[in-house]
Amino acid sequence: MIDTKTISELRSRTAAGIVDCKKALEEAGGDLEVAAELLRKKGIAKAGKKGERATNQGLVEAYVHGNGKVGVLVEVLCETDFVARNEQFRAFVHDLALQIAAANPLYVNREAIPPETLEKERELSGEEFAGSGKPQEVIEKIVAGKLEKYFAEVCLLDQPFIKDEDVTIGELLQEKIATIGENMQIKRFVRFALGE
Repeated sequence: MIDTKTISELRSRTAAGIVDCKKALEEAGGDLEVAAELLRKKGIAKAGKKGERATNQGLVEAYVHGNGKVGVLVEVLCETDFVARNEQFRAFVHDLALQIAAANPLYVNREAIPPETLEKERELSGEEFAGSGKPQEVIEKIVAGKLEKYFAEVCLLDQPFIKDEDVTIGELLQEKIATIGENMQIKRFVRFALGE
């Protein structure tokens, strides 16, 4: 039998409903870590189903770093005005503004990278190993790894979250969609830095 204290602890960790927490704990044999992982996987599956729903509401967050030398505007869309006013949604959008100020991404996602920029990056990564004698398939794997690292630097959704480096912004977005229960989309952002 799963006690209410354990259910409450899982609920505070995951923000999932009581019934979902109880089911996950029963499925995990009372193990909190396994139950939290189960809820996370179910949440991401739910988030995937919500991905096609229209996002016509949202929030534009403005953030200026304390020293006044970096400023960010980020637009995040959601399905309803109710969620746009939700404290959890607002906190998420604010965290995104902090992320953009700190990590300076250039694009929202990989699809936003101009093809010529991506091709140039691919060429530069490949040229490094030209004439090295390494087999072509090995070079291709190295280039693919370098491109993944590039994406993690320049694409917001691929960046590690500054408050929890084990989670990317894309994964955080999926978790928030699952927790809040609405489709969300990071539409665009702009980052200003004094002198840039």
